[in-house]
Amino acid sequence: MQVTVETTSGLGRRMTVQVPSERIGSEVDKRLKELITKVRIPGFRPGKVPLRLVRQRYGGQVFHEVADELIRSSFQEAVTQEKLNPVSPPQIKPGPIDKEKAFEYTADFEVYPQIEVASMERAEIRRPTAEVTDTDVDRMIEQLRTQRRAWESVDRAAEEGDRVTLDFEGSIGDEVFEGGTGKDMAVEIGAGRMLPDFERNLPGTREGDEKDFDVNFPDDYRNEALAGKPARFSIKVSHVERSVLPEVDEEFVRAFGVADGDLEKFRTNVRSNMERELGEKVKARVKQQVMDALLDRNPFEIPGALVAEETERLRRQTMEMIGAKDPKAFPDERFGDTARRRVSLGLVIGEIVKQQGFRADEASINQAVDAIVSSYEDPAQVRQYYLQNPTARADVEASVLEDRVVDWVLAVANVTEDPVTFESFVNQPKTENAE
Repeated sequence: MQVTVETTSGLGRRMTVQVPSERIGSEVDKRLKELITKVRIPGFRPGKVPLRLVRQRYGGQVFHEVADELIRSSFQEAVTQEKLNPVSPPQIKPGPIDKEKAFEYTADFEVYPQIEVASMERAEIRRPTAEVTDTDVDRMIEQLRTQRRAWESVDRAAEEGDRVTLDFEGSIGDEVFEGGTGKDMAVEIGAGRMLPDFERNLPGTREGDEKDFDVNFPDDYRNEALAGKPARFSIKVSHVERSVLPEVDEEFVRAFGVADGDLEKFRTNVRSNMERELGEKVKARVKQQVMDALLDRNPFEIPGALVAEETERLRRQTMEMIGAKDPKAFPDERFGDTARRRVSLGLVIGEIVKQQGFRADEASINQAVDAIVSSYEDPAQVRQYYLQNPTARADVEASVLEDRVVDWVLAVANVTEDPVTFESFVNQPKTENAE
């Protein structure tokens, strides 16, 4: 078997394979002889059909079957021989079929990049440092009170923080646009769930009021058909309510799992949960910086096939999450940067894991699962899922290995402390996690 390889692009390879005609011919003859005992041709008893006739009728079909199988097996032989590491299945182009000559085909594919991991010494990492203060705990308890607030009707004009229930109809020009109507819609003034132009027209309205006003959809509005367009809304208010916060008493505390209603125990639990959240966010921030440093110091070409695969996976995840049906509404460009980042990180982390011989031992996996299930009401059931579901367990193992890589980088990096407050750090605007 003769093999030649040429580079078609940075990671693209075209491999030409020639398989001796004897290798195909002998296998074709073997199968044709086996067919003699199976085929039925009028005028001949079973098993007595001449090989010549079997070859005439079935020779072409058998040749193609043998060639297809030989392509699969010889491709693996060839890439092993040439020490190539294909990223994905190849695109095969068979050559002309001539039973008297060697069978030839070409295979186009991408290979994994050769990654020489750069030194991570002196990489700049800023580790946030903060503590949970009594004021932070008080603020969190106020948030918990807000979550369990009640609403009561008021006979006055709506104010900031009130809830207004209304019917609305929006139109662009003279036509009501799709999704532009609603009945008995409850809108909390100031919560930011409606467009700013819409919410700012609600203070001062009373039960029974009707009002028309203009709204400008922002240029980056999620519905492209409405983005950047002016609209006219008509509303009718059915009632106005104010929020009533519960007292922090024994009944309130019991609702958060403190069976004896002890207020100090409740505050201790709240502080513990806040400290755990703070620790998780610090770890995530440090990890983000480590991943940025790995990418910055280890540039390499990314296989397009892996990016396409990750792009498709991100598209499916997004569609499943929001219940969308049309993939055309989610073009590749929407996921391209995230897909490229994830593929790059996966490759460089995989190379470090291999070079350093990192392993996800059972104790580390159990510790990671403990951290995941600690916030669930039935941690035993969730633990069983993570340890027995192969996909979930693989995700945990990957996370453990990533932590090994992070620790490996931090051991040689220049890590400085960055003092912050709990409020500014934990409650800052969320950004997409690219990992």
